[in-house]
Order: sequence, then C-alpha cells, then structure tokens
Amino acid sequence: MRKETHIKSYTAAELKARRGNSSTDLKRVDAMTDAELERTIAEDEGARDLHPDWTRAKLVMPEPKQSVHLRLEQDVVEYFKGCGKGHISRMQAVLKAYVNAHRPHAK
Repeated sequence: MRKETHIKSYTAAELKARRGNSSTDLKRVDAMTDAELERTIAEDEGARDLHPDWTRAKLVMPEPKQSVHLRLEQDVVEYFKGCGKGHISRMQAVLKAYVNAHRPHAK
C-alpha cells in the first residue's frame, strides 16, 4: 500500500504570484525598518503576553542515534506509513514511550 504524496513544485515567479494571496500587507512590512517592525509586533494583541525568559534556557544537545537493522511485520509498517510522513519518527516515539513506561522511576 503506497500513499500518494502531495508534494508540489513552484517556480520563483509562481511563488511570487502566490504571495499575493496573503492577507498580510507584505509590501508595507518590507518597507518597515527593524525598529518599526518590532514596535508593530509589540503592539499586536496576540503577541502581547509572549515574554519568553531566556535567562534560564539550557542548551540540550541531541543524543546521537544508533543505526539498527530491524525487521517488522508488514501490517505494522503499513499502519505507521499510512499515518503519513514521519513514520520512522512515530515508531521511535512509540518505542521511547514504552521504554519510559517500563523504566523504574527514580525517586
């Protein structure tokens, strides 16, 4: 069972033409200085309560992954592939959840 993809390709001219479908006045935004743009964003009610505190942010480097050869039953693979792009990541998430659920909790 192969799922058809919905990948579309556009030329630069087509993308520029599609840009006109946006409800944002991009010409006005492009003409703004950085200070004007930041002031406009600050005045936006939707962004008003967004004040991330980066002072306590920690850099977390991803752990390297180990490559393995794994043979799975066809129905399992078809199920995950049927859910769309990212089926390998979803399989990893399911395995990780299982490990976390069965790992003794540190007290």
